[in-house]
Amino acid sequence: MIDTTFLDQLKRFSLIINKRVTSSYSGEKKSVAEGRGLIFKDHRMYARGDDIRLIDWKVFARTDDLYVKRYEEERNLSVHILIDGSASMNYGKGLKKFDYASMIGVGFAYLALRDNEKFQFCTFSDSLELFKPKRGMNQLAGMVMHLNNTKKEGNSKIYEAVAKYKKVIGSRSLIILISDFLINIDEIKAALYRLGDHEIKVIQVLDPVESDLTLEGDLKLMDSETKELLKTHISPRLRMEYQSKLNRHMNEISDTCNKLGIDFYSITTNTPIFDAFYKILR
Repeated sequence: MIDTTFLDQLKRFSLIINKRVTSSYSGEKKSVAEGRGLIFKDHRMYARGDDIRLIDWKVFARTDDLYVKRYEEERNLSVHILIDGSASMNYGKGLKKFDYASMIGVGFAYLALRDNEKFQFCTFSDSLELFKPKRGMNQLAGMVMHLNNTKKEGNSKIYEAVAKYKKVIGSRSLIILISDFLINIDEIKAALYRLGDHEIKVIQVLDPVESDLTLEGDLKLMDSETKELLKTHISPRLRMEYQSKLNRHMNEISDTCNKLGIDFYSITTNTPIFDAFYKILR
């Protein structure tokens, strides 16, 4: 549940981010700014005196050369936010995965409005619920209301959602895709390839128990999407097998994102939300 406390904190956070960016790059040209805006444009070689926070370490890992990121200053670009609302996102020992994902989505929407950009968002599971792009804080209030009232049910049909949503994306945009991504890897890959030539951030949200399985002994487990009940015994060996499969799954997502030039982040719900924002926006 998103409340007014989070929105107040988000406002203060956005002021900190804005102050840090403008104080460092106020002398840049209007058309292209280094470290300014949400939409990535290109790279240029690092020069002495550049802020090291702008270095793209992923490029450095591939090339052994230092490059800094540059961003488009254009202010009529859209931000698109896709949030998984399937039943599995309703899981969480503390904060539910869907609530955490919603806060990330609202954060990006707020930053878009701050920079006078349009944002558009949807939730998806078996079907897709789409909302029209607008400007102004009334749209943000509508987004919060919808997310707080969303029923988390059904399966995560991410490829179908992306295929339908892509029809509403016009020019190059920033796309935020948020899910637990605990589905077939081939469907995830197909969805990422389908998104095409946009600036894309893929954000995986997991509960700490999913990220590092601590359950053990005789248990009854329910599949949150199919409602199937499974009696099982979780042994140390089974925990190791689970962790190995999860790591392989996440590595495949990460490798696909790297191949497509997509930023991938995996975050657990016990991470303070604004620490997550810093990680994503740095």
